[in-house]
Amino acid sequence: MAITIEDIKKLRAMTGAGLADVKKALTEANGDFDQAKDLLRERGLAIAAKRSDRETSNGCVLVKKVDGFAAMIALKCETDFVANGADFIALTQAILDAAIANKCKTLDEVKELTLADGQKAQDAVTQRSGITGEKMELDGYLTLEGDNIEVYDHMGKHMLGTMVQLNQNNAEAGHKVAMQVAAMKPVALDAQSVPQAILDEEYKTAVEKTKLEQVEKYVENVLKKAGINPNLVDSEDHIESNIKKGWLTEAQAAEARELKEKAAAEKAANLPAQMVENIAKGRVQKFLKENCLVDQEFQFGEGDKQTVSEWLKAQDKELKVVAFQRFTLVAE
Repeated sequence: MAITIEDIKKLRAMTGAGLADVKKALTEANGDFDQAKDLLRERGLAIAAKRSDRETSNGCVLVKKVDGFAAMIALKCETDFVANGADFIALTQAILDAAIANKCKTLDEVKELTLADGQKAQDAVTQRSGITGEKMELDGYLTLEGDNIEVYDHMGKHMLGTMVQLNQNNAEAGHKVAMQVAAMKPVALDAQSVPQAILDEEYKTAVEKTKLEQVEKYVENVLKKAGINPNLVDSEDHIESNIKKGWLTEAQAAEARELKEKAAAEKAANLPAQMVENIAKGRVQKFLKENCLVDQEFQFGEGDKQTVSEWLKAQDKELKVVAFQRFTLVAE
């Protein structure tokens, strides 16, 4: 069966595939459109399987709200060239639109959605992967439900999206807090919302850091009392380098090594447990202030140093953040 240019244009419009791929599929299918579409889909599956181990560090993050519901989703790919393509962004938008229309709660639900062209969302992604030759995957589907939600696409670059929900209608305040979430990447709404696993890990890290600092301070004092500059012997590499430069003798280096080892062991064995605990708890409190949204210093006020919670109260004494979501493709 002869394949006409009209047939090629029609299938290309239906699938978004390249002219050469469309012509080849139609030829192999003897002009059968359904079979040609299946062939194009199979090609996409083959490419997706072949590139399954590739890293998808680029992509498109889009966010959208309607009355009572908001969502954002990321469609990831390998290169920024594909990520910035109009067809790729349009596919991401089509999937998000369908997810919003159906008020999907999970990513698995989104993947099974039927889009306007009759394809399932996951199949459409696979087909686009076949067209571009890059691995693609849906990821990062997040939602908020209820009133007073504001959404934010950071700088309109489709790389970082946020959603913020307030307890009252205040679009301007909601937008600024959404910008705060983008800029300051909070891990939780407030201290009570921080997962216990994160608190435990932060406390453990704080204890180890405190112990290390206390030992280092003691060792420095011991070295200074011995007339040795701590900066010259703070690492084995520095010791060797400074010997070569003539800034240390072999005897001084040996003395410094011995003093460091002995002082470190002595101090580590005699660290006051209560002091370490108090300092570690202070570090955890600092972590919470810097990483809990309501306690962070607000970045978009009028110059006064206020927390997010204080700034909201200044707009309306009853105004509060109820919830937020954040997703980014940017390494942080």
